[in-house]
Amino acid sequence: MSQHRHRHDPSKTLVGFTVGGVHYAVPIAAVREICNPQALVALPHAPPSVRGVTDYRGEVIPVIELRVRFSLPLAEASRRIKWIVTDVGGRSLALVVDQTLGVFGTAGAALRPAPSLGDGEDVRGIEGVTTHAGEMIFVLRIAPFRDLTAHLALPAARDEQPAFAPPPARLAKDGRR
Repeated sequence: MSQHRHRHDPSKTLVGFTVGGVHYAVPIAAVREICNPQALVALPHAPPSVRGVTDYRGEVIPVIELRVRFSLPLAEASRRIKWIVTDVGGRSLALVVDQTLGVFGTAGAALRPAPSLGDGEDVRGIEGVTTHAGEMIFVLRIAPFRDLTAHLALPAARDEQPAFAPPPARLAKDGRR
């Protein structure tokens, strides 16, 4: 039995999802995977929307609860809840969403400007608006989520340097190591 390989359709540039009944999307280029929720470890002093961290394929990544970020009550546990694992500037993080909607594009149209949303504008980080299947979709910027979790990393990790470096080798009195 042969496996079918699916090629990325360049016209499909967004991954859609819902949070609190509102339709959102993020650029497909930033999405690594969509997965079911995994075990979490809570972090003290983390922002309220950072639910914790998880071990995702050997990498410890922060998990952001979009309902909390958008000042919505938490949803009841459901099999529809998914994590969208993203790569933002070389750092991974997971976004908790109520349900995924699939992959789609803007049909060649440019994003329309985001409406002014007052105080919540910076929190949501809306880049623009499009429509798909008759629904208005708010396209989110990913960078604000990276910025939200940047302080959680060790200083060395933020600078892309190893957190531990072995001490320099010492030479014996005769010059040998």
